[in-house]
Amino acid sequence: MDTRDKYAQYVNTSFTGGLEPIVFDRAEGAHVYDEAGRRYIDCFSGISVVNAGHVHPKVRDAAKVQIDRLIHASSYSYYVKPVADLAERLAAVTPGRLQKTFFANSGAEGIEAAMRMAKAYSGRHEFIALERSFHGRSVGTLSVTGNMSRKSRAGPYLSGVAFAPTPYPYRSRFGTDPEVVAAQAAAAVEDVIRFHTSGDVAAFIAEPVMGEGGIIVPPRTYLPRVKEVLDRHGILLIADEVQCGFGRTGRLFAVEHFGVEPDILVSAKGIADGFPLSATIARAEVADSFQPGEHLSTFGGNPVSCAAAIANLDVMLSEDLPGRAARLGDRALGILRSETAGLEQVGEVRGLGLMIGIEFVKSRASKEPDADLAKAVRIFCRERGVLIGVGGSDGNVLRLQPPLVIDESDLGQSLEVIVSGVRALVAA
Repeated sequence: MDTRDKYAQYVNTSFTGGLEPIVFDRAEGAHVYDEAGRRYIDCFSGISVVNAGHVHPKVRDAAKVQIDRLIHASSYSYYVKPVADLAERLAAVTPGRLQKTFFANSGAEGIEAAMRMAKAYSGRHEFIALERSFHGRSVGTLSVTGNMSRKSRAGPYLSGVAFAPTPYPYRSRFGTDPEVVAAQAAAAVEDVIRFHTSGDVAAFIAEPVMGEGGIIVPPRTYLPRVKEVLDRHGILLIADEVQCGFGRTGRLFAVEHFGVEPDILVSAKGIADGFPLSATIARAEVADSFQPGEHLSTFGGNPVSCAAAIANLDVMLSEDLPGRAARLGDRALGILRSETAGLEQVGEVRGLGLMIGIEFVKSRASKEPDADLAKAVRIFCRERGVLIGVGGSDGNVLRLQPPLVIDESDLGQSLEVIVSGVRALVAA
């Protein structure tokens, strides 16, 4: 029985809607290889995880050294050096006064910790999130997720959550002018506080750049305007950097593009280049609001994952991967916009750094989402050796999120395949 047959027999994949028909055997940099040795260019990075590339030698070697020393010792029972070293490094590189980190294993766990921390510090119990948002698949994180397709068949969810309009100029109820959208969407947060909550709001949670929602980049003035609203009401800002953090958008953290200081920031995915880890970092007084026994993670702060994360951060900074993402992302956006400019079913090409989305529609006039076209382009690219993602609230956004170390020629080849696929399938 081969691997695919074993999956069909023994692995629960009903939640996936079908796996890609590839059995991964090994990977290196921006390339993955199947069992037959065929090479693919990975332009999805395991959902924006291996930002420093598959099996980066420095990350791999750091993990191997740590495995030989210590694999597990609860970092919430004993002192563990890699945990302390990583927390110190994060305090140095995260924006503003963020200082103390709670470690867990996944983005959802990190967001859960942030939500509980916000309640503990503020003494309040409600949250405001964005429509089209995604923050994880636990009950708590789905409660602040503004996407019915992710929440279906699992409700009811936690009470005390209100949703504000997404700053999404392409589909905004406030029109298409970015500055108008920024002003009106931020003003709507004030209205949500006044009319949709009891005035007991602990925090506003948002991805600085929305991933699962369809690679939505807010206008640059949106978050500063929202922060002014939050500060007037004494509401904390939680920045969900699970997907958009660690160099992906052209800065080490996406929130840096917008000039605001979050009270809590959550990282995962790209933090350890493939090792399971999340970090919820907050101002000291916010972090210290937890009391003994209120929160814990058995495997949180695993020494091997922390050692890998330290090496990953070293790679990010020494190789200037955020700067590389900015340069390559600008180039990719320019090519994709130019080459698809006249295509009726390409509604918008948008992104920041190497976090790029192509939104497909039935027509530019109707803006009706075309999920079938997005899926078809993904298959077209896979058959030609390029792996990409699909997302968005309506499943109609092609997602280009390659490792930040991708070679320029590989990126160029991938863009050629994507453009040729879009043209061929639109024509068909």
